[in-house]
Amino acid sequence: MPLIAEVARMRKPVASSLSRPAVLCASLALGIACKSVEPHTAPSGGATAPPEVSVQEQPPVTETDTPTRRGNSPWLKARVGDRVAYSFSANRKALGRQPPGTIPDAAVAGVVTLEVSAVELPWVWVTLYFTDDRGAPSRNPMLSRPLVLPVRADESRELTVTREGKQSTEQLSAAGRQWEAKRYLHDKRSFDGPLENRLYATTPGPLYLTNGLLDASITLAGFGMGGGSQLTVVEARQGQEGATARTPPLARPWGPGTWLDVQVGGDTESVMRTCQGAERGFLLRQQAPPPRTGAPCPDFTQAEAVPLEEAVLARIWESLDVRQWPPSPAGLAPAGQELLTVGSRRVPALRFETPRPHVNNVVTQVYAADPWDEVLFGMPHEARFQPLADQLRPSGGGMQVLDWGVWVPNGTP
Repeated sequence: MPLIAEVARMRKPVASSLSRPAVLCASLALGIACKSVEPHTAPSGGATAPPEVSVQEQPPVTETDTPTRRGNSPWLKARVGDRVAYSFSANRKALGRQPPGTIPDAAVAGVVTLEVSAVELPWVWVTLYFTDDRGAPSRNPMLSRPLVLPVRADESRELTVTREGKQSTEQLSAAGRQWEAKRYLHDKRSFDGPLENRLYATTPGPLYLTNGLLDASITLAGFGMGGGSQLTVVEARQGQEGATARTPPLARPWGPGTWLDVQVGGDTESVMRTCQGAERGFLLRQQAPPPRTGAPCPDFTQAEAVPLEEAVLARIWESLDVRQWPPSPAGLAPAGQELLTVGSRRVPALRFETPRPHVNNVVTQVYAADPWDEVLFGMPHEARFQPLADQLRPSGGGMQVLDWGVWVPNGTP
């Protein structure tokens, strides 16, 4: 979930200043609800429902435990060079007359690749990158740089997925091989929801990186918006046995391996820490007050879990809201430049001010001037494209990023 969504329910004074696009983006951030995007014709049939993930607790495993090989996950057999690639597209279009502030039409397309870049059990380091159809880096600011995510390969808890929708089986040829697959078609259009379709290989092979996904699409319906999003596998291969590579630092992490502290309002007791991790093809997120002592993220016993492929699909959709940088809240130019102190860093930033004369307030939002600046080493991807500070003046209220860091072993040089 984007940073702005995590604090929205706690910062009532500023909530009214948020645009409808930000609210929709927040609901879509993890690809769980409100998945609106448009279709590129759904291959072999359409779009499927986001799976529900249940987490059954086992004794917590701290990140200082001796590396183990527990479980029989294919992640334990990961090789440097294991790789899957998907063609992707996402677009949205307003239908009929829309009120002011409606989310603008937008589209993005290209290829997304996930590749094992290092293995140091129990950790498997995956690099995620987006390109255009010719292989050049994506021009979308959110998708323009490679991201790294460390994934734990052994089993610290049971993660199970319940896929919704009407099931069918089929055989198909994709990425140079034959697949036995199951399709899950979930049609929620009668309730103004999307048509969702997922196609999963029964024997994932190298598709273990994305839980066996062959194809996914979402077709939007209702709420005056058309559009959709899609992932279709185009490559799946194994790396060479015995290949090795140095563990990459988390200079530009997707999210797993990081923590982020956010203060809501002026109350120092309202600081919340978001810890992110990944395990066996699932992204984990846990939010709680920062621990007073010990590890920055002691364990992920209570963490929410989202399948990696769903998070990829959601991030593509979210990129539709970031077509340029710097951003332009309410169509305004930056009101000024400054150095924002965040923890021990001084971040070059741009300040935007949106007057609200009807309530004698001004909404002040501060964004990183360059979301890929080296000073942001270790900051989770989503936070780079959200306001680092969002305040309502002079009445007070709002939020601010206080600090961030890397908790995963070997995450820093």
